This record gives sequence, structure tokens and C-alpha cells, in this order.
Amino acid sequence: MKTISTDKAPAAIGPYSQAKVSGGLVFTSGQIPVNPVTGKIEADDIRGQTKQVCENVKALLEAADSSLGKVVKTVCFLADIADFADFNDVYKDYFTSSPARSCVAVKDIPKGCLVEIETVAEL
Repeated sequence: MKTISTDKAPAAIGPYSQAKVSGGLVFTSGQIPVNPVTGKIEADDIRGQTKQVCENVKALLEAADSSLGKVVKTVCFLADIADFADFNDVYKDYFTSSPARSCVAVKDIPKGCLVEIETVAEL
């Protein structure tokens, strides 16, 4: 098992890794829309936050020598299911291979975010 860490994605905000590689797969921790350069959530709408989350996931996968095109599964959390259509509109531009997916609305996401995505990808 190998731990993945990059400064091109937000640092973990708890006792966990940004990502792990095991058995030929990359498992990313849930990514929230924190800009890794500023350390802040800069977008206040679902489209902007989804874009930042996808960029964070992309950076982690690249650090593990994988890519968005190799994602086999995503788990997506929305603070408001009413954002589903706008979320999908941005998501589809990043996850063009149409990986398997779960998407649910949850009561709260850390730091008051509107979206969080975790992935499993092939190397």
C-alpha cells in the first residue's frame, strides 16, 4: 500500500490520507472545493465548487500516476439535491468515461461545502 500526497490538492483536514494506492487501484479521500493554493473555498455556487472539487480529484489521481479517464467509481455528496442538475452539468465535463456512481444529498459537508467527491481509479 502506498500513500499519495500532493500540494496540488488540499491537505487532509483530519487523521487521513489524501489518497491510497492498493491492489492496482487509487482510492481518493473525499475532496471538497478548497483551493490548494489559497486554502480557501472561493466559489459560493454549486458549479464553481464542483469544478474545484474535480480539479482537486484530478490532481490527486495524477499524483498517483492515474487520471480521470481511469476512474471506475465515484461517490458524490451534495448538500442540496436541488443542485443535482447543475452538479451533473459540470461533472460530465470531467468524468467523460461515465464511471459507476452514487450521488446522495447529506445533511452537512465539512466546512459548509456544497459538494464532496471521492473516487476509485485504476492505475
